[in-house]
Amino acid sequence: MKFIFPQNYNFNFKLFGFLDYKTIFFNLIWWAIIFLISNIFSDLLFKIVFSIIFCFPILLISFFGFNQENIVYVLKYIILYYKNPKIYLYKK
Repeated sequence: MKFIFPQNYNFNFKLFGFLDYKTIFFNLIWWAIIFLISNIFSDLLFKIVFSIIFCFPILLISFFGFNQENIVYVLKYIILYYKNPKIYLYKK
């Protein structure tokens, strides 16, 4: 069976069909950073709460996202907006 994809079709490899690999690597790096920061403290309950507060929202944004947009690109656009908001709010 051969599949024919149009020339303008943007084919991206995704894990389980909805998570692209850049998002997965970003999440893994973020979770590692939060895990290393939480190891500074000795209380187990504090570690769990700290990890949930900082990891769960990023995970939800990764899964449900902004119209299937990559989270890395969304963060890039947010940083660029805060850097120079006049470009995006220009009125003619």
